[in-house]
Amino acid sequence: MFSATLASVMGGFFNWRDVLDILLVSILLYQLYKIVKGTVAVNVFIGILALFLLNLIVNFMQMKLLGKIFSQVLGVGAIALVVLFQQEIRKFLILIGIKSYNSKQARWLFQMVPFLKQKGKLSSQFKPVVNACFNLAKTNTGALIVLSNDSDLSFYSSTGDVIDANINTRLIENIFFKNSPLHDGAVIIAKDKIVAARCVLPVTENENFPPSLGMRHRAAAGISEVSNGIVLIVSEETGKVGYAMNGKLKTNISKEDLNKFLSKDYKLSSE
Repeated sequence: MFSATLASVMGGFFNWRDVLDILLVSILLYQLYKIVKGTVAVNVFIGILALFLLNLIVNFMQMKLLGKIFSQVLGVGAIALVVLFQQEIRKFLILIGIKSYNSKQARWLFQMVPFLKQKGKLSSQFKPVVNACFNLAKTNTGALIVLSNDSDLSFYSSTGDVIDANINTRLIENIFFKNSPLHDGAVIIAKDKIVAARCVLPVTENENFPPSLGMRHRAAAGISEVSNGIVLIVSEETGKVGYAMNGKLKTNISKEDLNKFLSKDYKLSSE
């Protein structure tokens, strides 16, 4: 397809379809590169892209033997791509879903059609969670709390122990108490409930992740990369509170700034 487009361009048959074709392919490749950038998969991605471009040149120059070899390699490579990039493909589809749902048109559709409406948004009850985080920070007690924010985190909550309790500051503090059997792992909160504790989260594969931050922060970044959730982190080493969203970390924030972030910037308060 792309080689045919290139041939038509070189042959003087360049039209608006060719422009659209090249533009869409360029956007797709750029988005894929953004996802794999900073991960071990980026080298594989660049290698495959180089082979693809070389195949275009070979076809354009009508080198039949090399063209036959490249066509066979790239044909089998489609299956290899799914295996090698299964995590990146999953992340790409999740990001498309998140961005689509966050658009105004999609939100209107979810509100108008009851069976499409997603549930799990945290209401103004985030304040007990914030209080618990800063109480834990005073004693350098580490904590990792995921606020679902419309994401379905049932897969991750199933890796821990079911709590299904109302949000309560003292309960959260007891969960993360150093001698508690539930303190190791993450707490997941959805639908104004503490759904589960001791949950296992995916860690980020970003090679540029700050080495000074530990596994708790890596897990926070990881789950925020594959979901629309907001993750609150209390550092056991520094006693500082931070949050992660969309793979981005912000550390050492004040209680006032965190309340403002949750209540206004991302519309988590009651609507």
